[in-house]
Parts: sequence; structure tokens; C-alpha cells
Amino acid sequence: MERTGSLQHIVTFCGNCDCGCPELFLNHNAPPERRVVITDDFGQRIQMSLAQLRVIVESAKDGTLDDVLQPANA
Repeated sequence: MERTGSLQHIVTFCGNCDCGCPELFLNHNAPPERRVVITDDFGQRIQMSLAQLRVIVESAKDGTLDDVLQPANA
């Protein structure tokens, strides 16, 4: 992913390897609905608003996403 002055790196989600781990950026020059940029280790990206990211973070905090991490047959 091209790193320009408009992208602010927030966090790398893996960091234990050198294989292009998923990362979270803020693009201050993007329209509000595309300000959050999440890249994956294949070079793809998704863009969303801060409000959409807030829903994901709140869902993670309140346990809504916990079932995703459980094995299907547990």
C-alpha cells in the first residue's frame, strides 16, 4: 500500500512476522465515509467511516464478536 503523508498509521495487528500484517490507518484527506483504512496481508484494503469503526470496536468490547473466535464444534 502506498504510504503518503495523508495516512496516519494507527496499529499493526500482527507484528510477529515480516509478511505484511493487517494494519489500521486514518486517511485525513479522504471523505468522512472512507477515512478509516484497514489493509490485509495480501495488499487489499477496506475503507470505512469512523462511525463504522466505532461499531466494530464497541462490538468487540461488549463480547458480540466472541463467538467468531470459538471453534465451530466447541
